[in-house]
Amino acid sequence: MKKLKLEELQRLDVEGYKASKKIPIVLIADSIRSGLNVGAFFRTADAFAIEKIILCGLSPQPPHKEINKSAIGATHSVDWEYVEDIKKAVLKLQQEQYTILGIEQTNESIPLTEYKEKTEKLVVIMGNEVDGLSPAILPLLSNAIELKQYGTKHSLNVAVCAGIVLHHFATILRS
Repeated sequence: MKKLKLEELQRLDVEGYKASKKIPIVLIADSIRSGLNVGAFFRTADAFAIEKIILCGLSPQPPHKEINKSAIGATHSVDWEYVEDIKKAVLKLQQEQYTILGIEQTNESIPLTEYKEKTEKLVVIMGNEVDGLSPAILPLLSNAIELKQYGTKHSLNVAVCAGIVLHHFATILRS
């Protein structure tokens, strides 16, 4: 066994990536405070070739020092936009026939591992690091999804959670 060098990985360059087919997943960042978390979203979105990121509310936007630190250039490859009002963004995506999933612990949440519905187009909403999803968004969700946890903490870091969730849905939509 040997570790592969970067050139052996045969990754696309930014132009090739931009031209490549994307998985129809839109990630919405709902008032994410940390630029490092937003940067991690970009890097994860690039890794799984998702359609785009929508930054809402107080989420920082590129170019931003903290985003650049963790995105490591993914802000150049991943399409993104800023929409101040998350409700407007979600309503527009609903009109475009996206299934809207919020990652949140609610009285009706479905564990990620039990959600098997294969949809054509999917929105994944990640909420604020402290407050979670905006209450005004909950009635617009098709489902709330949660990650089962077995320790003492009530939640994962939002960027870690997004990585797990996006990998799960990217795998489903690619199959």
